[in-house]
Amino acid sequence: MSDSDFLIDLSLLHVRPAEAALPESRAEVENEVVGLFDQYRNRILRYVLSMGLCAHDAEDVSQEVFLSLFRHLRLGRPRQNLPGWIFRVAHNLALKQRQFVQKHQTHRDTALDLPENRADSSGDPEEQLADRERRKRLLAAMRALPERDQWCLYMRAEGLSYREIANALGMSLGAVANSLVRSFERLERVDGR
Repeated sequence: MSDSDFLIDLSLLHVRPAEAALPESRAEVENEVVGLFDQYRNRILRYVLSMGLCAHDAEDVSQEVFLSLFRHLRLGRPRQNLPGWIFRVAHNLALKQRQFVQKHQTHRDTALDLPENRADSSGDPEEQLADRERRKRLLAAMRALPERDQWCLYMRAEGLSYREIANALGMSLGAVANSLVRSFERLERVDGR
């Protein structure tokens, strides 16, 4: 067999030669994804954990998000608002994973590594107790919010802009703003400060 036997005739694939070449090399896309992974991994992980997944499932979802990002960029798809795209994919994958877990598991460990579960190193026991009680009230108020409002709050806490939150959750900017205002007002009432 000669080397020419291994050549592919692009016309047989119905692809013009200009379309056959990808806009960036695999290495360039890998470097970009690694940079975004370093920048957003912890934020994505915290967001997915906030949706009630255990740490193992959250790690899996986080990895899948960046694998999807690699595929997305490798195919030359749009790059605008990548943070919003990343959070939207994380959101959707986390919802799917949560549904799977709920369907296939009767007992779930939903304990999160929340601040109230950690030892407080401050000195005054009265302040510690007051802080712990405050966190419990705020956490209870937060959990009482509709899921969509919780997601908006978590994404905002991760530093996403209103537009990025809107894109990630498929909401209008006005709906995001209303959700956050409603949530902040409710938390302020509970906090009483």
